[in-house]
Amino acid sequence: MAKDVLIIGGGVIGAMCAYYLSNAGWRVTLIDQGEFGKGCSHANCGLVCPSHILPLAGPGAVGRSLKALFRRNGPLSIRPRFDLGLWSWLWRFARRCNSDDMLASGRAIDVLLSSSRSLYDELFHAESLDAEWETRGVLFVFLTRAAMEEYAHTDLLLRGAFGRGGVRYDGAALTGLEPALKPGLAGGWHYEGDAHLRPDKLMTSWRSVLTRRGVTVHEQCQFRGFLRRSGRAEAADTSQGSLVADAFVVATGAWTPRLKLDLGCRIPIQPGKGYSMTMPRPARCPAIPLIFEEHRVVATPFESGYRLGSIMEFAGYDETLDPRRFAWLSGAAGHYLHEPSADPVIERWYGWRPMTFDGNPIIDRSPALANVVIAAGHNMLGLSMAPATGKLVAELLGDARPSIDPAPYAATRF
Repeated sequence: MAKDVLIIGGGVIGAMCAYYLSNAGWRVTLIDQGEFGKGCSHANCGLVCPSHILPLAGPGAVGRSLKALFRRNGPLSIRPRFDLGLWSWLWRFARRCNSDDMLASGRAIDVLLSSSRSLYDELFHAESLDAEWETRGVLFVFLTRAAMEEYAHTDLLLRGAFGRGGVRYDGAALTGLEPALKPGLAGGWHYEGDAHLRPDKLMTSWRSVLTRRGVTVHEQCQFRGFLRRSGRAEAADTSQGSLVADAFVVATGAWTPRLKLDLGCRIPIQPGKGYSMTMPRPARCPAIPLIFEEHRVVATPFESGYRLGSIMEFAGYDETLDPRRFAWLSGAAGHYLHEPSADPVIERWYGWRPMTFDGNPIIDRSPALANVVIAAGHNMLGLSMAPATGKLVAELLGDARPSIDPAPYAATRF
């Protein structure tokens, strides 16, 4: 007999969990406090990037974070305030800024990224997904020779430890590969195994796939807590009434810390606010997604548009759109591109990335409720990790042998 599962959270992680659980024979209901796919999954930069193995916590990250405290504008900012959760998170982050912990996290990140990249190929082959999927890789671009050579050590590490090295392009060879770039740049590294898609179109298309599979979606449905008995959840208390299920998945991204009492464990996730601006394609639009590493800005070309994105702003659950952030995105891209932006700007957007201090997500059963699985804390890589996460969640709830080792993503590791 089929069992019922309720997924709380309608972003890309929740959607992938719904897909793989439906594949496994579960009757799936999904709820979201807003609209399906309209949170952090809506207007991110759309990169599916197995090259992004190393976490933020690494050698030198503490110095960059301290500088950010005194910088009004830039790719990283921390709003000074009395917030014990934030300062505890920063302290734990600082303790992991060493090579050993960085590589340990990188190994766990690599497993999810590699699995997801392969699963995306399968999904686009098997399902009628209209998401502007392209496999042109991602190009890291450097303005200065010093930064280029410094990054060479990172590429060497990626190549030696993970087999993920890029193809190096120096000087004029870079503009030969990507003519949208200005001449005179130091060079770049092309990671050919990466891919990209348009996130909002993915989520629209994904909802159609789920609907055809019989998944029920309730929007504007606020989760209030679990009704429990004998160490299990019996129902979810929501703004639309009690929803009974045999199992539950919490895929609530940056909101997950607010559920720690229900889940029975620490959820050290901080909302890392990111910004993007979406425009028509410039006349000289890049063909390959670009990461301007010295400015931490991403330029993503889509078939139907063009997006600039960046910023890691630790400002709590701040809902304002700071116009200085968007000006900074365009200004930073102007160092590298002949046409860094285009008019009109169709959408100015922000989203809260669910940041853990070790860079790894939580994909595990709740310590307090045996039939509840947490799938949250994917940092800046939710889109890149989503298929492997969804598959692993289905395996955990089905008591199947996991296709990847879930130990690095344990809820109890904190």
